[in-house]
Amino acid sequence: MDKPLGFGASDRRVQVKERVTVTPEVVRTVASLARLQLDLAHIDTHIESMNRILALVSEMQAVETDGVAPLSHPLDAVQRLRPDVITEQVEREKYQSVAPETRDGLYLVPRVVE
Repeated sequence: MDKPLGFGASDRRVQVKERVTVTPEVVRTVASLARLQLDLAHIDTHIESMNRILALVSEMQAVETDGVAPLSHPLDAVQRLRPDVITEQVEREKYQSVAPETRDGLYLVPRVVE
């Protein structure tokens, strides 16, 4: 039985069955799905960029990763948290002494919406 994948993990055995040919129509479709407005005068530049991205993905997929544990963070550092203790006292009277108007420990403000 295969082990379930953890959070953020992916099945690295996914293989691309066919090479994607980037055409102006593909660029327009991706831009539409991503809700991007592209200058179609530069569509050749977009095609070239997408081809470079796909080539990089192919290069990364070619790397043998069997036996390599998934990495959740590139550093072994952990977040140092301070102890959860009360360090200050509530001084409501002191804070509210400079307020224009208070009642029952609450700040009163002018009505904004009628």
